[in-house]
Amino acid sequence: MFTAGVDLAAEPKGTAAAVIEWSAGTSVIRELYLGASDDVIVDIAGRVNKMGIDCALGWPKEFIQFLTAQQSLHAKKIDFDGGMDWRRRLAYRETDRHVRSVTGRWPLSVATDRLGLTAMRCAGLLSKVSASGIAIDRTGAGLVAEVYPGAALRLWGFDTTGYRVSEHKREELLKLICDEAPWIDLGDHRTMMVKSCDAFDAVIAALATRAVATGRYLTPSLQQREFAHSEGWICLPQDTLASVVEDNV
Repeated sequence: MFTAGVDLAAEPKGTAAAVIEWSAGTSVIRELYLGASDDVIVDIAGRVNKMGIDCALGWPKEFIQFLTAQQSLHAKKIDFDGGMDWRRRLAYRETDRHVRSVTGRWPLSVATDRLGLTAMRCAGLLSKVSASGIAIDRTGAGLVAEVYPGAALRLWGFDTTGYRVSEHKREELLKLICDEAPWIDLGDHRTMMVKSCDAFDAVIAALATRAVATGRYLTPSLQQREFAHSEGWICLPQDTLASVVEDNV
């Protein structure tokens, strides 16, 4: 089995992609790219069994409805509350609320935070993947899944404080990960992972994607699935890091 992880940014600069091969209780990082273009990511999508993207795959339903309605403030039956609770419903997806309940932290809001431009690129990327003949299912059931590397690390028991901004922290964290998971073969990619937080997160995304590929993640309930089909669903790992290597597939 091959899994891919994409740490997506609004432009290729800042975007990283990783490919991991899994077999017989081991995993090997086969590819790790910085500055990954859409073409590189689409090519990878056609060669792996599962791809995880660290970016919102859609926008909140209520936010979309709000944008449509606010075009005509004088239309009948428009009632914009404007209060904090109302704004929070527009700002966050059902999956964001789920992540908050599981991890205690809010993901970035695709509607109101700096994730918006990256999500626009992601929408274009998903269109290109779809045009290549790969069906897109935003719930995570298809080839592409939405993943959250930082949350995955925390759920696996790692302290993620400062790792995105400090090479020293990444080096320490990578050592802890390798100590707990000696079955991960970094190949010649260790230096890149320490130097670049984007490369680091792409590899973690590929590891989290393996949890999705083997069914070890928190799936949406029937009610949540209605939202997940259009908004996307962050696939949080349900088990330990060690569990992702257990299945020989």
